[in-house]
Amino acid sequence: MLSNTAHQDSLKNPLIVQSDRSILLEVNNPFYESARDILGLFAELVKSPEHIHTYKITNLSLWNAAASGMSSDMILDALDEYGKYEVPDNVRADIIDYVSRYGRLKLKKEGDSLVLVSDDITLISEVWNNNGVKRYLQEQIDERTLKIEPGMRGHIKHALIELGFPAEDIAGYTTGDHLSIELLDETRLGTSFLLRQYQQDAIGSFYAGGSIFGGSGTIVLPCGAGKTMVGMGVMSKLDCHTLIITPNIIAARQWIDELVDKTTISKDDIGEYSGESKEIKPVTIATYQILSHRSKNDEFPHLKLFNERNWGLIIYDEVHLLPAPIFRITAEIQSMRRLGLTATLVREDGKETEVFSLIGPKKYDAPWKDLEKQGWIAKAVCSEIRISMPEEFRLKYAMAKDRQKYRISAENPQKIKPVKEIVKYHRGKGDKILIIGMYLDQLTGISKLLHAPLLTGKTPNKERIELYDRFRNGETDILVVSKVANFAIDLPDANVAVQISGTFGSRQEEAQRLGRILRPKKDGSIAHFYSIVTKDTRDQDFSAKRQIFLTEQGYRYIIGDKFVIPDKLAA
Repeated sequence: MLSNTAHQDSLKNPLIVQSDRSILLEVNNPFYESARDILGLFAELVKSPEHIHTYKITNLSLWNAAASGMSSDMILDALDEYGKYEVPDNVRADIIDYVSRYGRLKLKKEGDSLVLVSDDITLISEVWNNNGVKRYLQEQIDERTLKIEPGMRGHIKHALIELGFPAEDIAGYTTGDHLSIELLDETRLGTSFLLRQYQQDAIGSFYAGGSIFGGSGTIVLPCGAGKTMVGMGVMSKLDCHTLIITPNIIAARQWIDELVDKTTISKDDIGEYSGESKEIKPVTIATYQILSHRSKNDEFPHLKLFNERNWGLIIYDEVHLLPAPIFRITAEIQSMRRLGLTATLVREDGKETEVFSLIGPKKYDAPWKDLEKQGWIAKAVCSEIRISMPEEFRLKYAMAKDRQKYRISAENPQKIKPVKEIVKYHRGKGDKILIIGMYLDQLTGISKLLHAPLLTGKTPNKERIELYDRFRNGETDILVVSKVANFAIDLPDANVAVQISGTFGSRQEEAQRLGRILRPKKDGSIAHFYSIVTKDTRDQDFSAKRQIFLTEQGYRYIIGDKFVIPDKLAA
């Protein structure tokens, strides 16, 4: 029990932990930022209105925390330190229970056999008698050891997650064919190159000194923070044939350019495996699109690439995008080291557990605002401009079905006015602007109105590259882009993004779009991210959902009903 004085002091704290495992965080509190940062290690943000943010402690969030080295005592100490009231007994018990579940079962190699072991005899009995797990087991060797079917390492890990007891995989990995890989101190373009401290930390957390405790997992870093450098750093630790899977051809070619510029790998040893090229080399960069392509026989002919060479490492760039066929094949190649790279592990289909079990748990996560303070990513101001729907559209909207409601509100023609105002102001400042949307008719109209290049999924890759180059070298200061620009596009000088429509309530898309403008600017200028939404509609509802992940990272949205000149906001 707290003394009366201690109780009065605790009421100044920002957290209320509730018995349903939800946590309320008071925003206007001097301890808000420090409490938010530690909450992000073991809880998920659910909603974030102005004054009170709601987090949820989930089984997966606790298992990720446990996999990263957090104990239940560390979690409970944090809740006690920042809580207004005592942690409910049932929540305290759940945290202790679920954190303890990670690693009670271990996957090991004994000779040539793969086994599942535990000191908990009752748990081994439960696993042996569970129908969802037993189909992957061969026999019970003794009261603490179960022998697993060859090739079922990934499948059984996924089944154990479903059972509620995630296994710690320490069965080790094949080394793969050797390829000497070193990072250069000076790039081939003549600039100095040194990994940043957080990049070194991320590499170290994955590599784990080369021990069986490393070799699979996900690194979470903001867009623009150098996830590619982390991937190359891991490659230099392992010196092996590597398969890298990327979201698109542009991203694949950016990987090739970076590898050639910053490592000792010869260009002759790097292959592109895409819709345009089918080279298989010691380092092969493929796209998710080609690997998940179905043939007329409803097969996936390109998945054989996973077995074409003795890969020692597979890198999944933007791992949260993993399509189902690649999840399936990844379940069958668990003897290879697997590195996931992403800005956010959020998946709108709720399949984060598959990333956890098949790629590996979160190994490293750098808060966006921490890297912003250190100058590694640009400072960003986020604004939401809420505009009215024209009278003639209101009846159409009222009578439409839900999905159509969003499109009607997202394509509101009244959005044109603030877009024009934003573009006029920022062009006058010499800024580089991206206008991003979902609906092609809307984007085409804005492209014509602004006399700006339009880039969509139908734009040929050669033309895309030309447009990006023109943007980089200053020939054009504005691009109108569809969803194709959400991922892995390197436009370092872009410092303004205007979002006019999005993929419903997609949190990861919001993060990726902000990420397009987060590369630090040479002049230290601030990036501006505008979302234009139709108020009192599904457009506004989805916008609120989209913002949740970024709010968790510490970003706040300035809400208004018209464009306000950023200089005045700053004042």
